[in-house]
Order: sequence, then structure tokens, then C-alpha cells
Amino acid sequence: MSLKKPKIRVVVVDDSALIRSLLTSIINEAQDMEVVATAADPLVARERIRACNPDVITLDVEMPKMDGIEFLRRLMRLKPTPVLMISTLTQAGSEAALTALELGAVDFIAKPTVDVSHNLQTFADEIRSKIRTCAIARTRLPHRYARGPVPVPAMRNVGKLSTSTLVFVGASTGGTEAIRVFLEGLPAECPAVLIVQHMPEHFTASFALRLDGLCSMHVKEAEDGEPVTRGTAYIAPGHSHMRIARGLKGWVIALDQGELVNRHRPAVDVLFDSAAERVGADAIAVIMTGMGKDGALGMLKMRQAGAYTLAQDEASSIVYGMPKEAVAVGGVNEICPLDSLSSRVLDHLRSG
Repeated sequence: MSLKKPKIRVVVVDDSALIRSLLTSIINEAQDMEVVATAADPLVARERIRACNPDVITLDVEMPKMDGIEFLRRLMRLKPTPVLMISTLTQAGSEAALTALELGAVDFIAKPTVDVSHNLQTFADEIRSKIRTCAIARTRLPHRYARGPVPVPAMRNVGKLSTSTLVFVGASTGGTEAIRVFLEGLPAECPAVLIVQHMPEHFTASFALRLDGLCSMHVKEAEDGEPVTRGTAYIAPGHSHMRIARGLKGWVIALDQGELVNRHRPAVDVLFDSAAERVGADAIAVIMTGMGKDGALGMLKMRQAGAYTLAQDEASSIVYGMPKEAVAVGGVNEICPLDSLSSRVLDHLRSG
């Protein structure tokens, strides 16, 4: 007789009684998870987390007595636990969510509005999906940038790099930090990098701006029809698929708000498919940490078209889903730890 798998134990921390009730109802309706405690502020949460030892914590950003960011900072130092941040869809909310990811939170979700009834099922499905992802994710210690921006490190002389190659990157859960590490390893004169990171609308602009202050390359949110230029990394906006296309004078960005692909928009497969079709062997693809299989088949198409393809390894991935699927279908030339991906891309750019 098979043993029943234990439920994912969740502690909900939010100062809104309405949100606590809503999250508790959503979580308890799933057969594989349960709310074991709730708390209206971090001081109460501290005691209930200690008593309940949850698998996952949902954490609001703005709370009385201590904000969620400071509580997360202390939690990850004393008792690292998978955390799903609940953040408002505002400029301040997106910046707080990115800081939370730097501090070690696994993922974040936009806080529902008071009138959530029209999209409650979508919100409920996303909450449950992200809690399941958090439950299997690796927790990690925060990196040095969680304490504020630091000067961009001086790049070593990387030698002559290819002038015809483009770099394509896909990531999901854990990807904001993985992309930061990757881009920090690339010099200002690097060929253009096109990136799809699964992230809600309103958050990608803040993400790009934050990276732009940390990396030698210029980093920006992509715009439809803009030329693709050397030394720039383009982040797909959270509301649109991104493709590479041919313009009158060279490569351009093409955005559209078509149907979801692999339940995502932007989707990695959409970007990779366009690279396979249009760029062929003059492309390098990198797939990073993330849940699901988005990007796997697109990476296979890129490899079949002559591109060089790399995947982040399991040990350095927060969630080893997307890279694993890409390896499984035969789309990967090389598997690397996160801190080696940029150097391997540069090696290939030098030899190309």
C-alpha cells in the first residue's frame, strides 16, 4: 500500500484580513496543500513559523510593525524557508518584489485588487502553482546586492568577439538572479542579448532598470520595432511575446500580444523559435532555472538550425525544470553551472 504524500504546509502572512481569508480558502481547496497558520504582522508570524515549521510562507510586502522586506531579510538569515511574496502592481511594488528575490524569496505574485471576483480563478490557479513550485525550490542565501547597488566591476580584456552572433536567453522561477549573474559576466561590447523572463506586466521595466545599474551592458525593456544593437540586453515586456525579425537595416525586435504559449506571454519558445528560423547558426541560446518546459522545444529547433545551446545545471538552479526538459529532448550542447555560463558564451563568441 502506497503512503499518502504529505500536504504542503503553508503559513500566510498579510495584514489584510480579507487577503488572509482569501488565500486560506484558495490554498485549503487544493488537496495537496493546507494553511497551518496565519499572521497579521511579522512579529506574530515569527512565533507561528517557529511553532509550525512550514514548507512555504506567503508574505505581504507592506505590513505594520515591520515591513515584509525586513522580515524576509531576517528570516533568510536565521531560518531559510521558501517564500512567495505578495506584491502590489505598482512601481514601488515591483521594486520591492525584485529586492525580495535578491534576498532569497523564490517567487512573487501580484496582490489581487479588492474587486478580484472577475479573475479569481486565474489568481487561485497561479497561487497554487507558485506554492507547489516554492515547495520544491532550493532556498539560498541572499547575495551582496540585496544591501544596495554596488559599482559595476571592471571587466577583463575578453578579446575579439563575434560581430554577427546574437545571444538568446530564457528563464522563469529563480531567473531574475540567474540573469543578473549571467549579464554581469558579459562585457559592454558583447553582442546583443535577447531575454525572456516569465514576469508579470509592470515588473519587467523595473527589472531592466535594476540590471542596467549593475551590468556593463546596457539593459532595457524591449520595444516593438527597435533596432537590435551591440552592447544591449533586451528584456521582453511582461505583456508581450518577443521575436527577432529582419528590418531594412538589420535585426529588429518584434512584439505581439498573441495567445499564451506554454501558459506564458512572453514565452521562451516564441523567442527561440524565431531565432531558429531567422538567425540559425549565428545564435547562442541559454536556458536557465524555471518550472515547466517552456523553451525546451525551441532550444531543440535552435540546435538543429546550427546554434550553440547551453543549459544551467541542476545544482545551481532554484528549480531544475526548464533546463531539464531542454536536455531531455536533446536541445542542449553543454550543461554548465550558473557562474560559468557567461564565460562559456564568451568562449564561443571568440571562436565564432
